Amino acid sequence: MLINYHTHTVRCNHAANVPDAAYAEAALEAGLRELGFADHVPYPFEEQHFSGCRMRCADLPDYMASLTSLKEAYAGRLDIHIGFEAEYYPDYFDKLLDMLAPYPCEYLILGQHFIGNEIGEPYNGQPTNSAERMRAYGEQCKRALATKRFSYFAHPDVLHFTGDEAVYREVSRDLCRAAKGMEIPLEFNLLGFIEHRHYPRRAFWEEAAVVGNEVILGWDAHSPNWMKQPEKEAEARAYLEALGLTVTDSLRLLDPLYDRKS
Repeated sequence: MLINYHTHTVRCNHAANVPDAAYAEAALEAGLRELGFADHVPYPFEEQHFSGCRMRCADLPDYMASLTSLKEAYAGRLDIHIGFEAEYYPDYFDKLLDMLAPYPCEYLILGQHFIGNEIGEPYNGQPTNSAERMRAYGEQCKRALATKRFSYFAHPDVLHFTGDEAVYREVSRDLCRAAKGMEIPLEFNLLGFIEHRHYPRRAFWEEAAVVGNEVILGWDAHSPNWMKQPEKEAEARAYLEALGLTVTDSLRLLDPLYDRKS
């Protein structure tokens, strides 16, 4: 595996308590040529809402300064990119982009962990048999991709739907078609694959194979050594190849702040 654009840091409150440089060293040991940091984005909620699974807004300057320094320190050995994993929350998304505008943010990946605007909503990993929620997830993700701010779609099958399989396949196929039409790769999430979570879900990837989506692997690394499992990478590639899907080892970064730079 030559690239990984899905890397977290201690600031998200559920990753290893190690220096950012530990991920860069692990990437070099794993033979990566590009390492993208995409920690859970700090969202500027107006309400007194504090998520325990994302960076605080107050940590943003340190994150950017640390990774900018790391980028310079590893130049010539490892291409480091600075980004975030972000949800699309309609009421707050513009405020998020405005908050990020002063910083050298290179990319966003879409990780839609909640429907709506998060507050008062259950995590999408909690089982639901609601066709309404499944369809709402699909529609919100399509709106997110249509913003043209996201370079790829992380764990697109994160919604844990336990209802009608026909509904699941219908929504998944529609979502895959939307991503393909916008030339946005789908991430096959290695964290979920290795830990046998409810995602990656075979039905979703069967639909992606029919549509012919571009697929990218993402370690979703919450600790440095996570990226050093070549046998698991090979297993994931074989799984996708058997479905007729091809993995890309390059990523076109979409500038999420293209219209907010002075």
